[in-house]
Amino acid sequence: MTGFDSGVFAQAAGGIFIISGDGLVQLANPAFGRLAGSQDATLIGLPWRVFVHPDDAATIEETICEIRNSVYSTRTVSMRLQPTGSSPVWTIASFARMSAGAGSMDVIVQVQVIDSLMQTLGALQKSEIRWKYALDSAYQGVWDHDFNLEEFFYSATWRKIRGLAAHTPVDGSLEKWMEGVHPDDRAHVLACIHQQNEGLVNFHVFQYRERHADGHWVWIESRGSSVEWDADGKPTRIIGTDTDITERKRDEATLAEISRKLRLALDVSKIGVFDFNLDTGEALWDERMLQIYGLDRPQSRYSPVDWEKLVHPQDLATASANVAAGISENRPFVNAFRIVLEDGTMRSIRSNAAPYTDAEGASRLIGANWDVTEDVALQAELAKAKTLAEARNQELEAARVRIEYNALHDHLTGLPNRRYLDQRLDEWVVDPMRNSAILHIDLDRFKQINDTLGHQAGDAMLSHTALTLKRFAQDDDFVARIGGDEFVVLCGPGRNKTDVVALTDAIITALRQPVPYEGHLCRFGASAGIAWAGDETHDAKQSLMNADIALYRAKGLGRNRYEFFTKQLQTQIHHAKRTADEIMKGLEEHEFVPYYQPQFCARTLEISGVETLARWNHPVHGVLAPAYFMKVAEDMNALSAIDRSIAEQALGDFNDWERMGLGIDRFSVNVSSRRLREPGLIDSLKALQIRPGILSFELLESIFLDDLEDSVTETISVLKQLGIDIEIDDFGTGHASIVGLLKLSPSRLKIDRVLVEPIKESAEQRRLVGSIIDIGHSLHIDVVAEGVETLAHADILRDLGCDILQGFAFAKPMSKVDLEVFARSGHWRQSPLPTQPSRPEADRDSAA
Repeated sequence: MTGFDSGVFAQAAGGIFIISGDGLVQLANPAFGRLAGSQDATLIGLPWRVFVHPDDAATIEETICEIRNSVYSTRTVSMRLQPTGSSPVWTIASFARMSAGAGSMDVIVQVQVIDSLMQTLGALQKSEIRWKYALDSAYQGVWDHDFNLEEFFYSATWRKIRGLAAHTPVDGSLEKWMEGVHPDDRAHVLACIHQQNEGLVNFHVFQYRERHADGHWVWIESRGSSVEWDADGKPTRIIGTDTDITERKRDEATLAEISRKLRLALDVSKIGVFDFNLDTGEALWDERMLQIYGLDRPQSRYSPVDWEKLVHPQDLATASANVAAGISENRPFVNAFRIVLEDGTMRSIRSNAAPYTDAEGASRLIGANWDVTEDVALQAELAKAKTLAEARNQELEAARVRIEYNALHDHLTGLPNRRYLDQRLDEWVVDPMRNSAILHIDLDRFKQINDTLGHQAGDAMLSHTALTLKRFAQDDDFVARIGGDEFVVLCGPGRNKTDVVALTDAIITALRQPVPYEGHLCRFGASAGIAWAGDETHDAKQSLMNADIALYRAKGLGRNRYEFFTKQLQTQIHHAKRTADEIMKGLEEHEFVPYYQPQFCARTLEISGVETLARWNHPVHGVLAPAYFMKVAEDMNALSAIDRSIAEQALGDFNDWERMGLGIDRFSVNVSSRRLREPGLIDSLKALQIRPGILSFELLESIFLDDLEDSVTETISVLKQLGIDIEIDDFGTGHASIVGLLKLSPSRLKIDRVLVEPIKESAEQRRLVGSIIDIGHSLHIDVVAEGVETLAHADILRDLGCDILQGFAFAKPMSKVDLEVFARSGHWRQSPLPTQPSRPEADRDSAA
């Protein structure tokens, strides 16, 4: 080892050892021996790995190679020596090359102990790691502003809070940082920084909003502490942490909003809240509680004794027991009681409460009170109203029953009405093995009693009829009054046809008996129609219609009788219905036309006038006489319309004859009773401007003469004033009196053909006709004989003094055109008159 001073080597304070080319210790000084835990001489010849810590062996091996290969001339590394039986010792080792001769290269190593320094450094590293993990787990960003060195440090967490990458450069200048601070927070932030920069505070905490990298605002709580100062006491270095408190701020805002809503809800609902410490006996009342209990004292702490003094004495025991039970059972409970305020006012209180244990372990009772005085009063009013409503409902139900009864019963007789009958018909189940009968009953001559004795008499007869029907009805029969003087009996299925006939006979017989009323004996009768449900139909309503058809037939056959519904009767009714429809159509189509039968002077045989007769120019059946349609037209109230149409046409024809100079001086028309009762009759006649003396109205003796109403009498008087003559048709067949004839004072009497026909063979009949002629002449009334069919009739009537003759002996009824031809010809003067009747029975006319 060239130039090696062994004395210096041995006396060196630091440990030195030399490693030969084969890796063995060639030489070691005593100081190194002590570090290696052995005598230096014992180390000679040992591999260096014996005293080096295994974890550092690779580093030492690499360093030796680099020195020998001249990569480095010297190299310093830290390594741990491993003394035998002792803990490792940290050293700083300097490696250098040294020549050993013959091209050999040894490595000299000088070591110095740094064990205490390494321990201190390790402790610092551990502390730093602990704080780093603590700050990272708390999600706190660290910042360090060293103004002297102009160094600004920002941790990765600090960047992450702001949405920055871990190594993103940060401009730490105040101006640049303030650009990201929320405008509303800048003044506050600058004020806090100014206080710290001026040394007014060493530690400062403030909150503000800063713009996140993605654009939204982040709430940050910044904590800064001054750690170094200049000579003037102003900080030159400040270290601190930033914490993201955005979630906390959001929670605070949510909590504040919930609290605000809760306060608002409590204010609106007027609920008072109390908190009672069960351990100390102290109760905390809020302002609303004080208002409810009428307390204006400033203190809000009250004991249970204060509460008990305010509770109504009658409610105290129950209310206190409820509180005690809720507390002992540790459950929520509800209470209701009254309190008496200092001024004597009484209020009703509702309370909800629940026991709980607070954070400090104290047993408490929290609850709410609210004033329900108005609610209690309202409930009392509602209860009272309910009681009244129930009473009214009972009254309404009774009224409903009465109304329903009245709606289904006739108020006069107490019998079921038409509505009830319709319901019963819907429920009326017909047993096909046992027929059930429907009786439709109508009173006869009831109108005369009503008109002569008044409606009260009529009502008495209706009540008598109802009692009669109920007397004969059985339990399963249903008796109803369906309107006016009409009644219906629904017979139960237990009655056979013989029973129904006996029942109907008994009813008709009973109703024929006179009924006393205020000194009068009222006589009326009844007609009935009977239909059998099951014979023809199982439709109850149709059966009722069939009974009505049978009633119509009974009345048409003379009244005070009954008729059964039959298919033939139904056919006749259908025929009448079809005829009625055709009549209506015929009126619309002007199918009803006048026919004329001339009337002759008995002495000169000149035409003195014509009688206008109605004919129906039927589109299918040809010209029809009144016998075909008059009855149906009268039943359907169409007779007046036919009379009016015939009269207007006849007036037009008469005007034509006057222009022709035919010598026909007048014409007569048949007028029905309804026609005379038409309200507009007189006005319509005035509008026609009929010349006086040319028109006569022929009235039936049997209808008008002795039974004239005041209104009809007045109408006839006005007709005479208009110059319209009145004739009595079919005179001699009715029961008119001379007084009635004088009262009517007609212009002409027309002797019925029934009286004229037998005068050839019967002297008595001639005397009767002669008497009628004499009566007429004595009253200055012309006499017309109709039905003159032979010369013998004409001669006798002329000799008896008859004024006018009418009949087939001279002319039959003819159309306007035929009459004009007939009047011009005058052939009736030369032709011999027939000695026998020449017209068939079917051509006989009746008044239309």
